[in-house]
Amino acid sequence: MPPEIILLLIIAGILGALITFVLVRAIMFKPAKAEREKAAPVFVSGEQATHALSEMIKCKTVSDKNKENEDEEEFLKFEQLLPTLFPRVYSKCEFEKVGDRALLFRWRGVSDASPTVLMAHYDVVSVVEEDWEKPAFEGIIENGVLWGRGAIDTKGTLNGVLSAAEALIGEGYVPANDVYFAFAGDEEINGHGAQDIIKLFAERNITPGLVLDEGGAVVDNVFPGVTTPCALIGIAEKGMLNVEYRVKGGGGHSSSPAPHTPVGRLSKACLRVENHPFKYTLTKPAKEMFDTVGRHSTFLYRLIFSNLWLFSPLLSLISKLTGGELSAMVRTSIAFTQMEGSKGMNVIPPVATMVSNHRVIQGDTMEAATARIRKIVNDPKVEVSIIDGTNPSRISDTSCAAYDTVKAAISETWHEAIVSPYLMLACSDSRHWSVISDKVYRFTPMHLSKEERGTIHGNNERVPLDTVSRTVEFYIRLMRKI
Repeated sequence: MPPEIILLLIIAGILGALITFVLVRAIMFKPAKAEREKAAPVFVSGEQATHALSEMIKCKTVSDKNKENEDEEEFLKFEQLLPTLFPRVYSKCEFEKVGDRALLFRWRGVSDASPTVLMAHYDVVSVVEEDWEKPAFEGIIENGVLWGRGAIDTKGTLNGVLSAAEALIGEGYVPANDVYFAFAGDEEINGHGAQDIIKLFAERNITPGLVLDEGGAVVDNVFPGVTTPCALIGIAEKGMLNVEYRVKGGGGHSSSPAPHTPVGRLSKACLRVENHPFKYTLTKPAKEMFDTVGRHSTFLYRLIFSNLWLFSPLLSLISKLTGGELSAMVRTSIAFTQMEGSKGMNVIPPVATMVSNHRVIQGDTMEAATARIRKIVNDPKVEVSIIDGTNPSRISDTSCAAYDTVKAAISETWHEAIVSPYLMLACSDSRHWSVISDKVYRFTPMHLSKEERGTIHGNNERVPLDTVSRTVEFYIRLMRKI
């Protein structure tokens, strides 16, 4: 037999074996069969929980980096409201105010060896009142929906924590381990409230066995080919980086411009950076998400996610072309958000600036990302500098009792949901806790539609009343396990 034929037969055999191997892996890439025991029902006073959240919303706790735009009386009003809404919590738990706005409660358990920290923040972002269908700070309840800024982000979570504790304390329940409630009043402006509490923990040699903050939620249609709701637990969050680009020029009248104006140079720099996405990086959170949720997908996607060793280049290309959440899950993101030049339409600015915001993936750093940007811009007249930011958080453990506890409470509350780790794309106060614990998880206990998620930091933030009750139910189940 001619050598050419032999070579072709060998290649065909290798390809056949490869195709068979890939197909077999895809066929076997299915969810593990697990019998979920029916959880005992939990009674929640939905009316009481809804009333409490409505009252919290009426406190206009809008935080702003410019303190002149804040109303300190509204923050004090909120703090004084809590004892009237949750009297059992205040009678049973030790309370202290840490710094200027951080509120810390300690609910003593049988042991203090492995305490749990349940987090939320009670400050909210500003609103443009005329763009809302209902007033943003009146806590209006209408047609089974509660309207108001903070209903989801995150007075809704804070209400769930304290409502659950109020109910359990009323039953005489004592947790197995200490439970701390840590509520910051400056999270939306990247304040120091959470860090003040963590410093206190370090001084007292307290190491949390579990920390839970806002993050993923129970969501629909977020993974290709999966129709079942997914409950996503953030086990890490990306870093955040703001970069300034500055070009200085001579200025002058626009009637006789130089070949390249400061704004023109910035525009070229913008396009160069956007056209050179950061490298594809498959992190542990993304791998575990693809492995968990991908098993519930259609065969085509199971083919890809069961064989990432082969199809990673394809996934990288798809994410690069489509952008959005998939791209943000596997690389440091790029978003240009601001540009400023002259205030006159016929004046060339002596200085023009531009800002890009980046969410930095694990394995990358602020400094490395900025150095890469400078190299891509490749223009000595464009000054590239870091404004501010944080590096990516530590990745939390998913092979431990703490993660299993959160997962179990979710499964008991949303029986049909696929519970999976994921990489949180936004920033939260929980990143600070990674310094003292590798058991920090990010989950907002609400089943939220795409429209409802879109109201966070947007107009018409609102939450269905049954979601308010379900949030309390989740925390009751969780607290009974810790």
